[in-house]
Amino acid sequence: FFGRVEDDLRHRQMINPLFEPEGRQQVTGRIMPIYPLTAGVTQGLMARAARQGLDACRELLPDVLPDGIRQAHSLCYVNYAYENIHFPSSPEALEVARRRLVFEELFLLTCGLQLLRQRRRDVAGPTCHPMDMEPFYRRLPFALTGAQRRAIADAVGDMVSGKPMNRLCQGDVGSGKTMVAAACIWFAVENGWQTALMAPTEILARQHYENLAPLFEKFGLRCALLTGSTKARERRDILENLALGSIDLCIGTHALLTEDVSYARLGLVITDEQHRFGVNQRAALGQKAENPHMLVLSATPIPRTLALIIYGDLDVSVMNELPPGRQKVDTFAVGESYRQRVNQFIRKQVEAGHQVFIVCPLVGQEDHIPDERKAAAAYAKKLREEVFPDLRVCLLHGKMKPKEKEKVMEDFAAGNGDILVATTVVEVGVDVPNATCMVVENAERFGLSQLHQLRGRVGRGQAKSYCILLSEHPSEETKRRLKVMTKTNDGFEISREDLALRGPGDFFGQRQHGLPALKIADLSCDMALLDEAQQAAKGWMAQDPGLEKPESGALRARIETLFAVKAEGLN
Repeated sequence: FFGRVEDDLRHRQMINPLFEPEGRQQVTGRIMPIYPLTAGVTQGLMARAARQGLDACRELLPDVLPDGIRQAHSLCYVNYAYENIHFPSSPEALEVARRRLVFEELFLLTCGLQLLRQRRRDVAGPTCHPMDMEPFYRRLPFALTGAQRRAIADAVGDMVSGKPMNRLCQGDVGSGKTMVAAACIWFAVENGWQTALMAPTEILARQHYENLAPLFEKFGLRCALLTGSTKARERRDILENLALGSIDLCIGTHALLTEDVSYARLGLVITDEQHRFGVNQRAALGQKAENPHMLVLSATPIPRTLALIIYGDLDVSVMNELPPGRQKVDTFAVGESYRQRVNQFIRKQVEAGHQVFIVCPLVGQEDHIPDERKAAAAYAKKLREEVFPDLRVCLLHGKMKPKEKEKVMEDFAAGNGDILVATTVVEVGVDVPNATCMVVENAERFGLSQLHQLRGRVGRGQAKSYCILLSEHPSEETKRRLKVMTKTNDGFEISREDLALRGPGDFFGQRQHGLPALKIADLSCDMALLDEAQQAAKGWMAQDPGLEKPESGALRARIETLFAVKAEGLN
């Protein structure tokens, strides 16, 4: 018998226990699998179905791992793995089975992504010839970091290879990705190609335009800004000049994707803040030309091995240096007892002529939201009426109409506001050099990488900047997580901690559509196995690039099923 034993001082009893004859060990005396269920389906029914399936088909299961790989990495046979993942004979057998299946899953995924890369490399990209980049570097008002120069060299190397570039440039907040993009744009234009740069919001697109247009004017490059609010007449002029080839760089939002936008010689497509776009949107912009070079910018630093999975078939450049003069933001994690001091500090920053962000996890007090979670709309009202009645308090949240959001951000960036109360819509985008303080309410409700993004909204000017994380959450884990933020400003270090503490859920929420989901691998604890599987896959693909050898047959068939791509689609 198996169940919860209850004791009422006179006798012990089990309510509705599991039971079976001694020695049968179907539901007692063994490690039991726990299956996801739906209405009307029980664990017992699932276990019996799995048992029947294994008994009928265990010996028919194809082993997709080539023998050489299986032996080199001390992995069990596939039928042993399936038997012991469902019905383990011991904890050790369960671990052996799980290791085999996790390795197989990551190996298959890596091989599939390699095939996707090869498919990309089988076509010709826009022709570019090697050029000396020094004329571009000399005209910049500042010196580039070594990381920026390496990322530019990676991209230029791709563009002169004869194949289409498909590169992710990921760097910390403020690491200078825009200048990497600028160098690539200059290089493409000097080679006779047009460039399209797509940003997720109108204000970010305008920011890019205001930063890049004056720079490119020195080189005689012609730039245009195309967004949803571009006036009809101006839009017609831009479309006409794009089609004629007299505009070298078009910066915009999703407006760049509409059918009436066409280019004379589009050779380079750049998307900023990749995780804000689906892979389909990136592809739609790429279809405006035949296999253009693609550069993707992301300010969400994540470990390289994980980036290779999340970003699929993109090559990865990592920028891990900050430009000289970039401010280090002092960060403090405090409880509610510090509220009065935090409010005094906010007032002090405003009196010094600076601006302040306050970020809340929610918008309004609807939907039975617990009181302890600061709601942006209600909190902004309280600050206006009770705490800072003499200051200009603005409000920004995701439920506002796009035009309203743009107006609020533009006004705040222009200095028409002292405090901006916002939800995480402020995480990516506007540059407000005058903002020196970021206050995050209920900080325990955000991932570390997200907190780091929010912190990156300040420290962009000359004045000393601060980030204050407010949390009353009592758990030791919360205190440990927030302490990480106070100790380092390194986004890559923070992402490693975030991955270890929370697992990869946040990252995979931003994963490209079209990649298969992981069913058994857990990247919060399987990173070492991921490295091992990736190295094994690269080695195997080096000796059999198209998976055409007989021993790769089962592997290729599984990959085609996994990626839902027909054989000819992978060629």
